[in-house]
Amino acid sequence: MNQKLEAYKAWIKNQRVAVIGLGISNTPLVEYLGRLGVNITVFDKSEPEALKDKIQALKDYNVEFSLGKDYLSRLKGFDVIFKTPIVRPDIPEFLAEKERGATITSEMEVFFDLCPAEILAVTGSDGKTTTTTMIYELMKAQGYHCYLGGNIGTPLLNRIDGITSEDKIVLELSSFQLLTMRKSPHVAVITNLSPNHLDVHTSMEEYVDAKKNIYRHQQKGDLAVFNADNAITNALKQEAADQSVFFSRTQELKTGAFLKNDILCYRDDSGTTEYLHKKELALPGDHNVENYLAAIAATKAYVSADTAVRVGKSLKGIEHRIEFVRELNGVKYYNDSIGSSPSRTMATLNAFDQRVILIAGGYDKKIPYDPLGDVLIEKTKHLILIGQTASLIEMALMRRLKGKNRGLDLRITHCSTLRQAVDCAYLSAKPGDIVLLSPASASFDMFKNFEERGRKFKEYVMAL
Repeated sequence: MNQKLEAYKAWIKNQRVAVIGLGISNTPLVEYLGRLGVNITVFDKSEPEALKDKIQALKDYNVEFSLGKDYLSRLKGFDVIFKTPIVRPDIPEFLAEKERGATITSEMEVFFDLCPAEILAVTGSDGKTTTTTMIYELMKAQGYHCYLGGNIGTPLLNRIDGITSEDKIVLELSSFQLLTMRKSPHVAVITNLSPNHLDVHTSMEEYVDAKKNIYRHQQKGDLAVFNADNAITNALKQEAADQSVFFSRTQELKTGAFLKNDILCYRDDSGTTEYLHKKELALPGDHNVENYLAAIAATKAYVSADTAVRVGKSLKGIEHRIEFVRELNGVKYYNDSIGSSPSRTMATLNAFDQRVILIAGGYDKKIPYDPLGDVLIEKTKHLILIGQTASLIEMALMRRLKGKNRGLDLRITHCSTLRQAVDCAYLSAKPGDIVLLSPASASFDMFKNFEERGRKFKEYVMAL
């Protein structure tokens, strides 16, 4: 029996609980607390009509709602407040309640407190979902009973009653989830760090500091995995509490996972283990070489080399991550809607060995686009732009072109909607071309999330 969990259940039943946001992580949380008999008030900025299905699904529980424009006006007198990750912890309403004695927490923080199993977790600016999935598949293939969750889209607190100390938990953690974390996983991975989410974080320093919580509270015997090729994560390794290791695609390491002569390797005191050639990886691109090196480093103590080779050769594409959609009239269409930052789109473009027709643009996260300009010039033949960042991306390209003393050998088209962009790409493409959605921007100006954006793209492509 998980005695800590049972004690928590007995305690939470007698608390007045607020849940901020009825989204992906908090809806199962409300259901779980509702089944325990907890008195809950849900606060959400959406209007009742937009949430009517979710409200109906919660009708059997003791749940009240505060919805709409002034939804936080009733946030007074609560004992426990579960915040949604995207809402900052220092908003005035939270600070006032904390001053009154309320506990401000989250679904993920409580899960860490109560989970009896070892947790392996991944964060980073790019590649974290793919790396998390790779680790999960490696652990499963080795025979462990695993749970996959976190920012990857599956909350786990509502499943904690079935988790035992023999299980393994594999999580993707965002900077928003990590910002207030006071516990760290047994194995922590940071894939890379670059400017991201600066529309929510007060500064790049706060963003990086939030990411540090993935290893900051580790104990003796825990492991932290860092990218040696990224300047920020390279500097963080010295801060890790106990054991730490690097991975690198560009340099041979004395200890850690690295690429040598295009072979993925791992070296420690027992010697060097060769895994597989990078061309044998089922997922294409140098960024996926980096992701798999990170996964190898994270699971070295759990997973045999034979298992890692077998999984590397067989693990196919993940939805919205350079996902092949269809071939029509000799033109191939790929969905990389996860590409919500310039660095991610740059990595995706470099995974192709030809210039592509690129659909890019979306919500502005207040991050710089200049580094994307050079790659657009080299890897794009037709740039189709949509959303808030369309002009920012075009200006970044033009600034880079200015210093090259050359003409622009690519077309630029602005479209109002994603559907128009797909139609434009269809009319532009010739046999042998590649049409790629990789927006280099978030989705929130037009879509609920990157998954909805990717699925709409696939819908439009399949309708051509």
